[in-house]
Amino acid sequence: MSKPASDTRPNLLIIMADEHAPQFSGAYGHPLVQTPHLDRLAAGGVLFENAYCNSPLCVPSRMSFMTGRHVHEIGTWDNASPLASDSPTWAHMLRAGGYDVVLAGKQHFVGPDQRHGFRARLARDLHAEHRHPIFDWADGTPAAANPWPSLAQAGPGVSPEIAIDDQVAAAALAYLRDPDRHQQPWALNVSFIAPHFPFVVPDRYWNRYPPEEIDLPVIPAGHLASQHPVYQRLRRMFGLTGFSEELVRRGRAGYYGLITFLDDKIGQLLDTLAETRLADNTLVIYVSDHGEMAGEHGLWRKSNFYEHSSRIPLVLRWPGRLPAGRRIASVVSLVDVVASLVDAAGASPAGPLAGESLLPLARGEPSTTPWPDTAFAEYLGHGVARPMAMLRSGRYKLNYSLGDDPELYDLAADPAELRNLAADPAYQAVLGDLQRRLLLDWDPVALEQRVRQSQRERLLIAAAETGRTATAARDQWYASGSTVVPS
Repeated sequence: MSKPASDTRPNLLIIMADEHAPQFSGAYGHPLVQTPHLDRLAAGGVLFENAYCNSPLCVPSRMSFMTGRHVHEIGTWDNASPLASDSPTWAHMLRAGGYDVVLAGKQHFVGPDQRHGFRARLARDLHAEHRHPIFDWADGTPAAANPWPSLAQAGPGVSPEIAIDDQVAAAALAYLRDPDRHQQPWALNVSFIAPHFPFVVPDRYWNRYPPEEIDLPVIPAGHLASQHPVYQRLRRMFGLTGFSEELVRRGRAGYYGLITFLDDKIGQLLDTLAETRLADNTLVIYVSDHGEMAGEHGLWRKSNFYEHSSRIPLVLRWPGRLPAGRRIASVVSLVDVVASLVDAAGASPAGPLAGESLLPLARGEPSTTPWPDTAFAEYLGHGVARPMAMLRSGRYKLNYSLGDDPELYDLAADPAELRNLAADPAYQAVLGDLQRRLLLDWDPVALEQRVRQSQRERLLIAAAETGRTATAARDQWYASGSTVVPS
């Protein structure tokens, strides 16, 4: 039995990557990274050139994405912060509206609630099975004892992450091929670990990117020594110093290979939609939780507001309902994606959402109110010891760190973010306006007290449950690297 013809609501396929910076894809113009299926998705849909996460760290970003609210509103400060089970998510909203809502793979839920509105999780979430240490801001940003191990690990092979992503893809494809998919509208969130480190990838992907042919990060002479203190502290705490050119090339080669591995998964999903006659009434959204620095500005991982860390890929395809091959330069963020899901499904939000639906913007519909053209992000996790926030508005980006001087970049004139304009007299009006707007609803002093109180409470509970100190847990985390099985 098929769903009634009167039910024209679209199916929703959300494909989420982990740590995919948009700059590293063919769709966004990279000359080496091969992403033919993402390119195909973009050619048939709408690509957003300036989309941002709302926190450049897995759990805070993903919980903001699940709720459509900002981190300081929901209290998921870091990778050890659980989302309250009574926080409504878009999964709750869509299920209440009659959708079958399921998850395949990672959403990095912390604690006993592993659903948060999803009817089922079809495949393992490896990162939800890990217990991330709680970092105490009272300790500041201590230096790592050893270099970050992921570059030394980079190479051909099979990691647990690869094996689980294969399982995620298989479970998602089986779900799409089930005849029940034609009986009621559904929302499937397929979430891969790739291209998150470790930078280990099967031979057929590694061999596409010989390390000696890999491009190097653009780091002008003297740049690292004169960088803002935020990045110098971050580099020291994560052990991101002293890497040879060979290691950098190998790390990037592994990262590129993982992106192409992920791209093949995207292709499998798109092909299966076509095979099952589901494509025409399915809104496909491709997005990442945050980016990856990949050596740019001397940094790896995320946890900062540089473009490679905070910007994300975002593509929407909805045949016949959205234009094909359109690129949009307006500034948007993940909370806008949540509003778009609720809008497309005709669902009722449980309360005010922080974002606005992207669908009218994607269609180019006239509006009496202009698109806000802004994105807000905050960072309250490890690698810093005080609240940080970013406001991107039009061509300008303000980075704010409590207790530090601000950063201001003109991304139209300086897309590489090499010239901090915050002290330039010609830009004081821009700086003042952005700071006023940022601090209007975001109080870093009060927020610091909330974060520190949360850390104290969670550290006490962790010590009672495990008998381990925060320092011991942190030191183990520094030294850890995912197990690699050579191919």
